[in-house]
Amino acid sequence: MAGLNETVAKGLEAYYEYVAEDLHKWVHPLTNEQFWRRAYPYGNSVGHLVLHLTGNLNYYIGARVAETGYVRNRDREFTDPNPPHKDDALRSFDRTVAMVVATIRKQSEEDWSKAYTAEREPEAQNRLQIFVRCAGHAYHHVGQIVYLSRELART
Repeated sequence: MAGLNETVAKGLEAYYEYVAEDLHKWVHPLTNEQFWRRAYPYGNSVGHLVLHLTGNLNYYIGARVAETGYVRNRDREFTDPNPPHKDDALRSFDRTVAMVVATIRKQSEEDWSKAYTAEREPEAQNRLQIFVRCAGHAYHHVGQIVYLSRELART
């Protein structure tokens, strides 16, 4: 029988992989132009949401747990005047999800309860909480991507 640490790790790994698969399902049909086009004047493009998810995971898990040295420029995730091609943005997102999954696999039972701090994240007090919060944040934005992808397909 699996212990709690293995159960938590496997569950989180599977969830992050599911989020990435779902994101790809909705982004795959988009052209590069659609990926970067804002469906509405007041919102974000799918591409900027992908950059945001990549930056979020790289900072909150990569820099703060895996100690990757990543330095985040959150504003640029939404305003980059020369964004990467869709394929490059997705490769970066996939590398980031792979880093998150690898970091999950490295957590010992004691690691989950280690104290956690980060800029703009007062709620997460330990590592387990940041992995759960980031998973929820990621799927929140995948929901936006689903909606935007449907709108872009109609235009």
